[in-house]
Amino acid sequence: MRVKDSELGVPAMYRILKKSGASRVSSGSAEELRRITEEAAMAVAAEAVRMARHAKRKTVMAEDVRAAAGSPRFK
Repeated sequence: MRVKDSELGVPAMYRILKKSGASRVSSGSAEELRRITEEAAMAVAAEAVRMARHAKRKTVMAEDVRAAAGSPRFK
């Protein structure tokens, strides 16, 4: 995935790394955190959509996202 295709911004990744205690943050680390975070979010979102469809709903609910994030697939 190219950075332009991302839904998440690199500046937000800098802030997360800084809030987590980093004194300095390289551009490569912020970009890698963005890539990993986006991959994880896409996987959870896909599982949440699958759960909503299984429940015969078109709307993905917060409980679907919580259940998807807590599913054994992501442990």
